[in-house]
Amino acid sequence: MPSRHALPGAAISAHRPAREAAEAALVEHYPALVRLAHLVLPPALGRHRRVLAAHALVQNSLTEAARRPKPGTHKAVTPGAETYGTETHGAGAPSAGASLPGQRSGERPAHAWLRATVVRAALRPPRRFPPASPLPLVLGLRLFPRAGGTDELALDRALAEAAPETRAALALRILEGLPADATARLLAAAGAADPAAALRAAERIEAASGTDVGALLRSAEFDPCTVHTRPTDLLRRRRRTRLAALAGALLLVTAGAAVTAGVRAGTEPESAASPSVRARTTDPAVLLRTPADRWADTSRVDLTAWPARGAGTRDTALLRRALETWARGAGDGVRRTATPGTSVSPPAEPPRLLFAGRVDGAGVVLLHDGRRLARYAEPRDGRGPAALDLARTDDADVTTGAAVVLTRTAGRARYLLAPWIADAAVRDLRAPGTAARPLDVTPDGVTAPVPYDDPYTPGRAPGACAGATALQLRSSTRIVEDHAFLLADLGELTPAHLTWTPPPGTDAPARAPREATGARGLAAWARSACSLAPLHGTGVRSVNRWEYAEQPLPERAGRALWVCSRVETWEGSGRAAVSFEAPGDPAPRPVAELRDTAACGRFGQHVLAGTYWTAPSGARYLLAAGSRRLTGVTAEGAVTAAARGPLLTARTTATGPVRLTGRLADASALPGLTTFPGPTALP
Repeated sequence: MPSRHALPGAAISAHRPAREAAEAALVEHYPALVRLAHLVLPPALGRHRRVLAAHALVQNSLTEAARRPKPGTHKAVTPGAETYGTETHGAGAPSAGASLPGQRSGERPAHAWLRATVVRAALRPPRRFPPASPLPLVLGLRLFPRAGGTDELALDRALAEAAPETRAALALRILEGLPADATARLLAAAGAADPAAALRAAERIEAASGTDVGALLRSAEFDPCTVHTRPTDLLRRRRRTRLAALAGALLLVTAGAAVTAGVRAGTEPESAASPSVRARTTDPAVLLRTPADRWADTSRVDLTAWPARGAGTRDTALLRRALETWARGAGDGVRRTATPGTSVSPPAEPPRLLFAGRVDGAGVVLLHDGRRLARYAEPRDGRGPAALDLARTDDADVTTGAAVVLTRTAGRARYLLAPWIADAAVRDLRAPGTAARPLDVTPDGVTAPVPYDDPYTPGRAPGACAGATALQLRSSTRIVEDHAFLLADLGELTPAHLTWTPPPGTDAPARAPREATGARGLAAWARSACSLAPLHGTGVRSVNRWEYAEQPLPERAGRALWVCSRVETWEGSGRAAVSFEAPGDPAPRPVAELRDTAACGRFGQHVLAGTYWTAPSGARYLLAAGSRRLTGVTAEGAVTAAARGPLLTARTTATGPVRLTGRLADASALPGLTTFPGPTALP
């Protein structure tokens, strides 16, 4: 059977169109062509350069059309398929005989030719554009598209991690409406090594999104023709102008002196030997420091975009003690901790400085080596050991990289917030109807004290609810619009991101995790707030509460919720806990728990669980519920029953174990999760 990504089919003319036809097609389709180039170009360019480069590539495509081919340079053309001539089409152009995909009905050849030219150029953009090119030139302003919502942000992150050929395949299939075989032929003509693999990767991105990718790609987030403008740093620009003039004068003087010394000595001076790795990683002078405004003009919104903040960023002695402590590790006078799965080895390269200063009577330094966060703290009076805390932060994002704990004392904690956080507040998860309390933040991003309830405080009753205080943060509109989210402090350097997936509606599409800051999300987390206490100190990155089913209870006792709480850790493992929530129950009833599992997550989207339930009348029932894709449920063992659809209700007097099996639409079986009799404890 042939692959769906095979490359046969008709092709359109690959001759360059006349200049007039190309100009008309470019004017007519300019926004679509620029959006296409913007999606394919590497996100590492930054938002400002990427916008300008997209416009430049489209405008430069006219220079290709201006170079008309000489007579006799093209090969003979067979009906329905024409090929490239023998002339060279620039870097990345296909060799003679490569063909372009056939155009859609009503599409002019000039438009198809321009589209192929733009894709070929965007897949391998030049490091800089030639002086004669009509490159848009913007001085003193930064340009970037309007920010979108959470779905757009998630898609942008997925595209940033994808290969350029994958982004091109997604754009051509969804925005340009090309069929798979035509897309593959265009990518092959543009120099893609494996178009079929690019198409498969694009399909995976579309499937994982859980939303209408076409609507997202056509939103303002991905529109380089509708942009915001902001000035560059005016004071820095002024200083740079003065420094440039001074540097130019010094360069002339230095060059003259060097030439004279070279003529006199007849040899060049020897270069200094490279310092050892340990010396480099303990030298405060080589610490990486991110510019203050980098976070607003980068596709990587995480800890690498944090600038160095705090009053001690020039305190060489404090910085050197922190670096030497990290290089030396635990020892006399140093208490070291690390979250599960975190390496305690010294940094291999100079780390990035995030913060240095005095907080709550301690000297604190925050460092980041690209995959780990290190917090060094020393008492101001020198009494007591210094502390070095390490935590994994690889693959952090706009939410999980939004706050870091600076200090934690009895009953309270202070945080350093990311530079993209515009508003901060504190709320009690157990009181969803109470408004969040605004949180004071210094210009350096240090918060006022926030209540912290440690579940392991001596004297606390076992199982007591703790850790129900959460940060409610809102991102700046410079990176995303209307984006608020919740973070819960679980006793580590970085708080855990709390999300919520609502139950399925009638004929509604599958719902992806969303922020839990709305009324329904807060009400949902009010029922799960106390389940966070056992997660303290276990390396948790995020927790999603998925209400995967809603089941009518027998005897008109109301409706019960089936919830699967998915815990993601920084080390990559996950755990899932299923609970049953019936009206009148004081707390969710634990049903089952899985460790090191993909269940209830992106790669485990089907779930089935069951439990016994006693009605107010005293009658006993077996209840089972599965996720939306289940077409049937069967029970065997102490209870034998079957039901169509994802819900099963069976009256019984049994108390023994039951084996549940669900059927999916493709006829495959899904084993159920049960704990009979009685519930299990949460992790």
